[in-house]
Amino acid sequence: MTDSVSSPGVIPGPRNLISDVDGIAVGNASDMAARSGVSVVLPDRPCVGGVDVRGGAPGTRETDLLNPTCLVDKVDAVVLSGGSVYGLDAASGVTAWLSVRGRGFQVVGAMVAPIVPAAILFDLTNGGDKNWGMTPPYRALGIAACDAAARDFQLGNAGAGLGAKAGIYKGGLGSASAILKGGLVGADLQVGALVGANPFGSPVIPGSATFWAAPFAMNGELGAQPGVTGVLDPAPMAGSKLHPTPGSNTTICVVATNAILTPAQAQRVAIMAHDGLARAVRPVHTPFDGDIVFCLATGIAPLAAPEFLGLSLIGAIAADCLARALARGVYEAQSLGDMRSYRDVHGV
Repeated sequence: MTDSVSSPGVIPGPRNLISDVDGIAVGNASDMAARSGVSVVLPDRPCVGGVDVRGGAPGTRETDLLNPTCLVDKVDAVVLSGGSVYGLDAASGVTAWLSVRGRGFQVVGAMVAPIVPAAILFDLTNGGDKNWGMTPPYRALGIAACDAAARDFQLGNAGAGLGAKAGIYKGGLGSASAILKGGLVGADLQVGALVGANPFGSPVIPGSATFWAAPFAMNGELGAQPGVTGVLDPAPMAGSKLHPTPGSNTTICVVATNAILTPAQAQRVAIMAHDGLARAVRPVHTPFDGDIVFCLATGIAPLAAPEFLGLSLIGAIAADCLARALARGVYEAQSLGDMRSYRDVHGV
């Protein structure tokens, strides 16, 4: 199957990571013994944020604050974490890290309140040592992820993707980017996605070695994807996790752009970007998943008039980036315990 691009003139950024969006860095921290970790999207300055939740078993923090009708219109970081409910504590560590640096919503005097939305995925039954008693590692992992934040970062078995599983395959942390020359007023349009891929559904077409997202791949980021021959397996659960339980899955995502957006526009991009999950996983948005997409807008350049057309373009590219990032997280993952990687299963 030949790699294709999602829109004419769209190319991957130089890193093919969400950090190709100016002002965005990502930090990962992992606990190999626990087979779990944390990823933090850390912008250089507060960003307009939006969110959309589609899964039936979400685990989140501060998502209501991103409603466009609410007071706070910018966020200081977004946390993606393993650990299920325990992983939400990672945001406490990130909040503390930001506060000692004076970063956050101004309260009174020198006091700040960092705004740190977060989402978690379930990796509690992957064979790691979860006997942490009264001291789960996630707060410390959140701080360590902030310390590690950079433009370049590891994919696959890293951060929030360390203990993830995607259908029958080892899941992982994935990222992708896209650049459209002259897509904004006076600037190139930059869009990127970061995904902790842990879905109930299959990222690969059953009976093949081809990712559902293969038609959107760029520059060989998914290797040599074979063409699919014959009739697709109509069974909707083929290739999914065999013994799902509520909360044992979830794909958690951040998309980012350098455009100037309002909170309502950022929410619309998050809504549109969810279609990337439907392009990359089958089935998707199940009662067993907590699928969520955050959107960050770094506010570098405005949309061209009419704004709704530019917003539609960003949402469409974000969906493609998200599909690519999810598949890339699975492609870059390595086998861990009894979770076999895509490349080990298919010998590529």
